[in-house]
Amino acid sequence: MKRREFITLLGGVAAAWPVVVRAQQPAMPVVGFMIAGSAEPLRQATAGFRQGLKESGYVEGQNVSIDYRFAEGQFDRFPTFASELVGRQVAVLFTTSSAGTRAAIQATKTIPVVFAIGEDPVRLGLVASLNRPGGNVTGIYQFTAGLEAKRFGLLHEVVPKSTAMAVLINPDFSAAESQLRDVQEAAIRLGVQLVVLRANGENDFDAAFSTLIQQRAEGLLVCGSPFFFGKRVQLIGLAARHGVPAMYEWREYAATGGLMSYGTNLADIYRQGGLYSGQILGGAKPADLPVMQATKFEFVINLGAAKALRIEVPPTLLARADEVIE
Repeated sequence: MKRREFITLLGGVAAAWPVVVRAQQPAMPVVGFMIAGSAEPLRQATAGFRQGLKESGYVEGQNVSIDYRFAEGQFDRFPTFASELVGRQVAVLFTTSSAGTRAAIQATKTIPVVFAIGEDPVRLGLVASLNRPGGNVTGIYQFTAGLEAKRFGLLHEVVPKSTAMAVLINPDFSAAESQLRDVQEAAIRLGVQLVVLRANGENDFDAAFSTLIQQRAEGLLVCGSPFFFGKRVQLIGLAARHGVPAMYEWREYAATGGLMSYGTNLADIYRQGGLYSGQILGGAKPADLPVMQATKFEFVINLGAAKALRIEVPPTLLARADEVIE
């Protein structure tokens, strides 16, 4: 072989080496992120999920990719989302609603599913038990649906002389019946008439508040619902316009101008979801990861909203608040 031909051949082989090395590198795993709400209201919570992944050793854009899907309150989009993400062969599916979790389970029996939901996952049939979930599903149980009676009681302390109070429920939310039952029992214990309002669309809000005023309800409990959370600005605005003290689910409501909130820390719940997703990416099996249960609950009072409503929050209630927004 001539020297020139040998050098040309050697150069061709060397040029091919980087291609071979790149082909042997493992593909970056993808996490399917399938959420009931909208992107902007959940910005901080989504950042919490990424933080959880980071604590597990995974950084978006470096060694993991996230495929975001936001249903914006339209639960009928979940089957399509789940099918698309399974078709993309994601490594983990993370979802924050029972509807999304069911869609994920129906779409795959092999890809790990991590949920963060407010309803009892055992009662819903999503897992066999909290300690041994079994199958390809595990996650975080936030107790959202079980806190309505507590919220109703806290609201009553702000308007202790009220004879009628209202509750707003999303009938399309899977926990609606249990929410209503718990609030009805709390109303009986407190000796107040309960005005039940229902809304599953933004166009229902005005009619609901009109009924509230007609029935002379002196307080409003807005039950937990991904749809309500996405529309919290409108709900808070209507409560302020009609001068109605209202209690909400998460801190984000009070931070936006709502009077009070009591519930789990949403960003921390998402962070825990990121932790579990990262552990699964590292080789853990969902069946071996017990369902985590929320242990941190926040009671937040917005004194600016109270002042606008001309309400004096009892000192005993202020002393129990985890955060008071001036």
